[in-house]
Amino acid sequence: MPRRLLVIGAHSADFVWRAGGAIAVCTANGGTAEVIALSYGERGESGELWKDSDPAHPQTIDNVKTIRHGEAERAAAHLGASFRALDLGDYPLQIGGEELLLIADAIREFAPDVVVTHTDKDPFNPDHPVAFSAVDRARSLAAGAGVSSAFATIKPPAMFLFEPHQPELCNFTPTTFVDITAVIERKQAAMEEMQAQKYLQTYYRERADHRGNHARRASGDQDVRQAEAFQRVIPQVVSEL
Repeated sequence: MPRRLLVIGAHSADFVWRAGGAIAVCTANGGTAEVIALSYGERGESGELWKDSDPAHPQTIDNVKTIRHGEAERAAAHLGASFRALDLGDYPLQIGGEELLLIADAIREFAPDVVVTHTDKDPFNPDHPVAFSAVDRARSLAAGAGVSSAFATIKPPAMFLFEPHQPELCNFTPTTFVDITAVIERKQAAMEEMQAQKYLQTYYRERADHRGNHARRASGDQDVRQAEAFQRVIPQVVSEL
């Protein structure tokens, strides 16, 4: 059955580095993928764009958001996904009751089979753990904890965490590798759209090779050349092992 994949990042480029391959695999197999950015990362993730500012032509928040939106939209298109930003602000990303319901409504509206987001810890990024907490809670609200409720609910989606920049410091333990060998060029094209963070392109191309090595050793499948790592946080229900 075609899958519905929802990737929610704190900032508009997060999905590309960490789950771009998984998104492309989903859509290549006939599935539907949507990317939601809680913010554009206009303050803390767009340093290269702010370097373009000068007294005669000062950079503005609105212009940075416009540029970041275009980058993310084009990147998502390379992967076959749709993109939208909730524009909640970054550094700090702050989630109150209104914002939480907005995220829950987005999950309920898309009704995904799988939700992917950040880890619950990241000592180098103040927004990523906030995004995890919000998405984790919003997922539960959208699904009504798997029981009948006084409001509309969806089937509880599986939940995975994508790999952070420094996994050892973020409580990240891979439980799942996705073979992205067949779509690595699509991920590369998506990453190249992110001109505000060009320095990450080489890092995540090399990371895909590293995880491909791990996936080969774990599976014995020598055809896997590139992979992405994820951590499953909701138990899987099966009829047999």
